[in-house]
Amino acid sequence: MDLLQTIIIAVVEGLTEFLPVSSTGHMIIAQSLLGVESTDFVKAFTVIIQFGAIVSVICLYWKKFFYPSSEQKGVSYWKAMYNFYARLVVGVLPAVVLGLAFNDFIESNLGNVLLVAVMLILGGVFMLFCDRIFNKGSENTKLTFKRALIIGFVQCISMIPGVSRSMATIVGGMSQKLTRKAAAEFSFFLAVPTMFGATCLETYKMLSHGGGSLLTQGNNLQTLIIGSVVAFIVAIAAIKFFISYVTKYGFAAFGWYRIIVGLVIVICALCGVDLKMVD
Repeated sequence: MDLLQTIIIAVVEGLTEFLPVSSTGHMIIAQSLLGVESTDFVKAFTVIIQFGAIVSVICLYWKKFFYPSSEQKGVSYWKAMYNFYARLVVGVLPAVVLGLAFNDFIESNLGNVLLVAVMLILGGVFMLFCDRIFNKGSENTKLTFKRALIIGFVQCISMIPGVSRSMATIVGGMSQKLTRKAAAEFSFFLAVPTMFGATCLETYKMLSHGGGSLLTQGNNLQTLIIGSVVAFIVAIAAIKFFISYVTKYGFAAFGWYRIIVGLVIVICALCGVDLKMVD
């Protein structure tokens, strides 16, 4: 990849990772339009730059991660830490268990472009109505262990390419009567261990198959650093925009956007455009 391709792909990652629009679908389009060949390094690049997006969440919500007692009046520091991290563990457990159980099925469908398009469209249609279905007048922001576990199970739906992890967890939160903002923020928090685990797993796979040499070839290490920094900066802007927008206006605009992207993928496929998954 050249510098421009690196920046564009990193921007796409940073913009779409936390929005309910499916980063997978956007990576398909971006990589195909840029003519980037799906080499071993490109596959590693698209996974490793997620670390920049992970760090953006920690930076924006550092009080939640390092000093949660400041937002939980009358609760000791260690009790507040337990309340926060225990719920994250409960929320991520279903993805760990089901991800390992259905790993072969998941990997076999990652290249299914038609499936991605269909799920984008179906998810988009659902998002047009999710504000009416869930969260009417809700002002609830309390996250219990039960709610965290249910959201964790709903997140597993995103193992189907094109569903969007962000969409699944936000809808899961809203189904538990959380406000849009509370559901979206827990989706961001849950992304940290989920994405970090996935990144570590893919990195381990790469290194165990002799992929460590990829990092020292040419400008690959520089490319990874630039991509991670760009993804970090863009993700911060995307999260701030998303929280502000969805609190005021809901999810309908993202629903229409998903439908459009899904149709673009279908039309490209019908026109013979060779769409390839980045994975």
